[in-house]
Amino acid sequence: MTPTASTVRYLAADGFHSLAYLAWGERGAAPPVICVHGLTRNGRDFDRLAAALAARGRWVIAPDMPGRGLSDRLANPMLYGVPTYAAACAHLLAALGVETVDWVGTSMGGMIGMALAAMPGTPIRRFVLNDVGPHIPAAALARIKAYVGADPAFADLAALEAHLRKVHAGFGPMTDEDWRHLAAISARQADDGTIRLHYDPAIAAPMPEVATDLDLWPMWQAITAPILLLRGAVSDLLLAETAALMAARPGVTLHTVPGVGHVPALVDDEQIARVAAFLDA
Repeated sequence: MTPTASTVRYLAADGFHSLAYLAWGERGAAPPVICVHGLTRNGRDFDRLAAALAARGRWVIAPDMPGRGLSDRLANPMLYGVPTYAAACAHLLAALGVETVDWVGTSMGGMIGMALAAMPGTPIRRFVLNDVGPHIPAAALARIKAYVGADPAFADLAALEAHLRKVHAGFGPMTDEDWRHLAAISARQADDGTIRLHYDPAIAAPMPEVATDLDLWPMWQAITAPILLLRGAVSDLLLAETAALMAARPGVTLHTVPGVGHVPALVDDEQIARVAAFLDA
């Protein structure tokens, strides 16, 4: 299934920008599914999940967050953060003309979803929260900061793929085809002919030099939407004890994905079927 590419204008603190997104399927009676990617990723991460959901009759929208993929980069890198991303998503929902949505959020996309789901009058009906929660350990943030912000150049896709296999080893067991696809959707050809990662290295600018634990428990307590919480069994970002506390809240279903760290990639049949069943409930 071939998605349709579109853009929407949104207002950030430094002016208007363009947000790119892909849409699979057709608008129907069910709420659209908004799929939002992780920190250094883009909306193409959801190619397989989106196609599967669209085949089940869902309208699926996967945006590139500001500074990623085909969306505009921000002149002021300190604006790269959840408030800007949430505002961009609010503009997107307004442009789509929808009042209710289901949300699939991977890592950073889950944090954006939590921010929106905690708001009065939230549009989020059902929420798939992929390997992130209201407590993020400093060690995980330091690991991410160690590679975010670099702008490595690669001679070809094979070299980029080797890099991704290293920094995203936590995605868990993936086929060679999966890794090739990940490399293809992560690549941007630079003016000098080299291949670069498809995001603005300046997204690292707001990250503090010394990582400390991130505590979002007050936000979590305000969320009432039913949640499917996915956790990689060896994730260093969503700890087992954090997931257990989250799952103690009524309406939260926890599923731990064996052999996976941060994050479940949502590309295999079992993960896709689990997400689809939850959203269709």
